[in-house]
Amino acid sequence: MKFRVVFLTAHAVAVFTAVGAAVTHWPQPSLPTSPLYNGLAKTPPMGWSSWNQFGDLINETLIIETIDMMDKSGLRDAGFVFVNLDDGWQRYKGNRSYHNGPIEADPVKFPKGIRYLSDYAHSKGFRFGIYNGPGQQTCAGYTGSEGHFEEDAATWASWGVDHLKFDSCCSEGITAPASRVEEIFRNMSKALQATKRPIIHHACHCGWANVWKWAAKVGANHWRIGQDIPDDFNYPGHRDNYYFDVLDMLDRGKGLEKYSGPGHWNDYDMLIVGLNGKSSQLYGTGCSNIEYRTHFSMWCMVASPLLIGSDVRTLGPYDMETLLNKEMIAISQDPLGKAAELVRDDPRIQTELYMKEMSDGSPAIALLNRGTFTATMTVSPFRDLGKWWPKYKIRDVWKHEEQGVFNFTNPYTVEVAPHEAKILRITPMR
Repeated sequence: MKFRVVFLTAHAVAVFTAVGAAVTHWPQPSLPTSPLYNGLAKTPPMGWSSWNQFGDLINETLIIETIDMMDKSGLRDAGFVFVNLDDGWQRYKGNRSYHNGPIEADPVKFPKGIRYLSDYAHSKGFRFGIYNGPGQQTCAGYTGSEGHFEEDAATWASWGVDHLKFDSCCSEGITAPASRVEEIFRNMSKALQATKRPIIHHACHCGWANVWKWAAKVGANHWRIGQDIPDDFNYPGHRDNYYFDVLDMLDRGKGLEKYSGPGHWNDYDMLIVGLNGKSSQLYGTGCSNIEYRTHFSMWCMVASPLLIGSDVRTLGPYDMETLLNKEMIAISQDPLGKAAELVRDDPRIQTELYMKEMSDGSPAIALLNRGTFTATMTVSPFRDLGKWWPKYKIRDVWKHEEQGVFNFTNPYTVEVAPHEAKILRITPMR
């Protein structure tokens, strides 16, 4: 028996030597091959968007104060560089055909104009985004871009826009054939490219028409995989038969990892961290601190864009600690661009283990407890990841602490609280 143990260990070391030599040589990031790819968003975009907290109740003062707070708080320096206006910036409500001239900003909400805001954002080291839709009206009933794609794209480029969320929710809907929606986003990609300004293209179609299968081909940089997120972690069913809470979104993304990568990302919707049930727009009673942190952790793991949806002027210390975790952001922004995959689950106790390949060869692991009772979870690189690593180090990303050295006979085991995600980095030892 002793001989067999020594033999296995020696064999494992031999295999590890072969594998370990290659462990830091993952395949290079795979960029889209479409001629419509604009060369942008090689890591998931990070920033802030106005909709989740404010809906269409936005104005110039709010945006200036948001930019200033993101500068002062360290959010910009952490990577949250986009400041994106969502719906409600436009001057008119109703069909675009009623107002056939150039698209305009609301002069009451934005008396100095959008170019002023864009210039201000750029002066502070940010990038600036805007919203519209392909129909006669946007989702909130403002003038859309139907019949004016090229004109509107040129207008946005002249304003210094760096990101466009193009939302087809109202003009096409869930029953629209994929070919029709594909044509819409392809035409907008062409219109944006014609401006010669680098503008990230967010194709928002609520996860309908299997958008992940074709969005990169038509030049989109990220696309929503599900319907709108509420301020809920695990609401029974789908709230109002429409909304996808945090766990719903994670379930929606299972199996879609192959469609995501540098320049083309699955988008799990905006962050709800810090809303605390006080959104003027979203349904939901809010989440606990642990649930918001799990939400942020898993969005980093699955390489979703990270767009803060709350009022950054009122975020508390715990919210800021969550959003400013450099180790989590490094997982999100890893240049390899791999999305985490579910590699093990236990439906009996509602636990899941996700693995995200990293460019330095030390995978990121999420131990997710979906249940309502504390769970004990174990990580085994051989069983869970297919790695013959005789010894490996574990680092807890939220504690910022090394947890020790582990091996075949002494795997890492930890208790995970209800609705918590333990995020680990595993590093093989030679």
